[in-house]
Amino acid sequence: MTGSNHLTTDRTVVGWREWVQIPQLGVPWIKAKIDTGAKTSALHAFDLRTVERYGRAWVSFSVHPWQASAEDAVTMELPLLDTRSVRSSSGHEEQRYAVLLPLVLGGREVPAEVTLTDRDEMGFRMLVGREALVQGFLVDPAASYAGGRPGRAVRRRNWGKR
Repeated sequence: MTGSNHLTTDRTVVGWREWVQIPQLGVPWIKAKIDTGAKTSALHAFDLRTVERYGRAWVSFSVHPWQASAEDAVTMELPLLDTRSVRSSSGHEEQRYAVLLPLVLGGREVPAEVTLTDRDEMGFRMLVGREALVQGFLVDPAASYAGGRPGRAVRRRNWGKR
């Protein structure tokens, strides 16, 4: 085989869906779809607005971390990385705010460019795209939660079961 070998042992194996942590947002766990078809990662966000902080543009937004639930909303302000035109898999083009967030995936923390969008009707509140995955991850499409799961109480809460 010619070229570099991308199947090195320093890769962390992740499945087609994983539990992700976003410590900077105070979100201990969120279910994410691993999407090699998406360049950047995306996070369900609402009440988006830009604000001026420290002489530069920031974005204020709220997140619902639990699937199928509007409970425990988290509100955050982060520096605005940029505004991007993103085309969905259905061909719909949308302008989105982008921020830089450290994500914990498979026990490893990596910086990720994340676009903010309304994913309320989607099955997962987050997508992890290629820009995050190229930082040492190998996707096994037959695996699910290869990076581990939070405790049962967190998993039950994610489905609104208290």
